[in-house]
Amino acid sequence: MKHLLKLFIPLLATFALAWDIPAEAASHREAPLIALDPSADNTDVYAFVSYDEANLARAPADRRVTFILNVNPGQDPSDGPNYFNFGDDVLYAVHIDNDRDGRADDVVYEFRFKTENRPVVAAGDLTSPLPYLGNPHITPTLPLQGITALDGAGSEGLTRRQTYTVTEVRHGQRTELFSGRTLVAVPSNVGPATMPDYPALAAQGIYSDAATGIRVFAGQRAETFYIDLGAVFDTLNLRRYLPALTGPGEDSDNVNPFGVNRFGGFNISTIAIEVPITRVTSDGKPAATTNNPVIGVYANTSRQKVKVLGQPGEPADEDGPFVQVSRMANPLVNELIITTPFKDEWNASKPEDEANFQAFYQDPVVATELNLVFHVPIVPINGSPANNRTDLIGLLLKYPGQALSGSNCGQPCAELLRLDLSVPPTAPEMQSRLGAALTTDKAGYPNGRRPNDDVTDITVRVVGGNNYIANHIGDGVNFLAGAPGVVDVDITANGIARNFPFLPTPYDGKCSAGQGSNPCVAPVPPPPAP
Repeated sequence: MKHLLKLFIPLLATFALAWDIPAEAASHREAPLIALDPSADNTDVYAFVSYDEANLARAPADRRVTFILNVNPGQDPSDGPNYFNFGDDVLYAVHIDNDRDGRADDVVYEFRFKTENRPVVAAGDLTSPLPYLGNPHITPTLPLQGITALDGAGSEGLTRRQTYTVTEVRHGQRTELFSGRTLVAVPSNVGPATMPDYPALAAQGIYSDAATGIRVFAGQRAETFYIDLGAVFDTLNLRRYLPALTGPGEDSDNVNPFGVNRFGGFNISTIAIEVPITRVTSDGKPAATTNNPVIGVYANTSRQKVKVLGQPGEPADEDGPFVQVSRMANPLVNELIITTPFKDEWNASKPEDEANFQAFYQDPVVATELNLVFHVPIVPINGSPANNRTDLIGLLLKYPGQALSGSNCGQPCAELLRLDLSVPPTAPEMQSRLGAALTTDKAGYPNGRRPNDDVTDITVRVVGGNNYIANHIGDGVNFLAGAPGVVDVDITANGIARNFPFLPTPYDGKCSAGQGSNPCVAPVPPPPAP
């Protein structure tokens, strides 16, 4: 390794300087540096009071809250043979502020992954690695059960497997959760021959701790961020202009009237943790009686500051403190509010330092673009001037009741996703995609965020103001429609997964590859022996 250090001294100097200014992203690939690092690209963050049947039935004092962070965007289900994993060298974390000071360090949940090659077999041994094969064309004298378990019998086909740990950090005190248990990340959904019952396999990846009431999941799920990405980033070149939405049902929750969902049929890597509400309030009390029922949340990913590559087959040497490389709280902030020349600078900051960027909220460039495209004046909801958007500052950077300093943010000023834990959850069949901002469904965005919340339409309408709300401006993608031929019994008619981890079963590499129109058909039987 010493000879490698000599070789890498010039590179290390450059590398260290680069990581002194970390790159972060608010969604899919929109910051220049994090676009090169998909396993650390924090694409979406969700925070909501759990809305599964069990939590809906609980007394309010016993209810639980779910936090989700997604990484590794735009996964084509058929992209083998190396499918999609979390980074062993990435620290994934969910941060919670429960005392309204804007610093989300009161409770932190950290996740670390480790990849193992298993089982170890001798070169040329064709019997040991074959149990994962489920193709009926293979001779029946070999085991063909496929991958049916994450551990033990039936898991032999997981020749490359990821395990992980969960650590709770409470005011600096670290506690490993699920201590002594092997937590296995659910692998990518390869296809029905390799994984004959993927939903049952994924269910094994939900780990519960009766003592704490905590549940956790890590693995692949179907992407739930829906947007006409091509139209939005072609300078808001949406596929329909004024009147933006016309005809029956075009602003409903289960119709895609004209938009094309970039992420329909694609997958994502998900980390989800559900905890009792009393575990995250500042005084340990239920949401109805706690002093601070509104919490602030963001998620980030971090890497160690120095990395030295080794020879082929040698692991890299990593050293130094962890440096944040991705963060996200409210969706679309870095994507639509922070302009491109400043994205990396914004990414280098912490959420509590958002006062340094308040000018982007006061006079957002996306509002100017909306005006230029639709020729409709911007009229902020709160009546503020169009170039002094105190409504956006109050919504995205302040807690309810916290005063601004004139037209400035003042302190605290933090870009956090805020969730009122005292608002009861809405059953999945009754949820509105336009959430708390535009409907009576007060359990949706911007009160936290659920997977089904249409943050694109909400953001465009709120930024545009009263005229854009009245004209139902949107991208025409209103529904979590997936790949044709894919059926998930856990999904409601409006596309919402009913149960933890609250994202649908991922699309598989065989039957839904390329979002084709033909569902998977029964395999053709092998020809008779000559």
